[in-house]
Amino acid sequence: MTSCSRCDAVCCRLTVVLQPEDHVPSHLTTRTPAGLHVMARDEEGWCVALDGARMNCGIYQTRPDVCRRFVMSGPYCRAVRTDYLDMRKKGIPLTVE
Repeated sequence: MTSCSRCDAVCCRLTVVLQPEDHVPSHLTTRTPAGLHVMARDEEGWCVALDGARMNCGIYQTRPDVCRRFVMSGPYCRAVRTDYLDMRKKGIPLTVE
């Protein structure tokens, strides 16, 4: 069972497609080659809104709607975290395209 107290904020590595009703500062966003408006990521693949020192969202109060719907310790959260931990164990690089 996954413990939220040891959360690796793996959801902050997912592609977050922004919707028109999301009010995220433009310096935190980018466009994909396909033209999707998404949260930007740093060189290691983490969402640029992630506060790496505390492993929490730096724009929590104004985070995108899709992030608000991501249920902590829900089935999708646990599946994403399991995949992430499996990749780390296997030594697979965790980079973004």
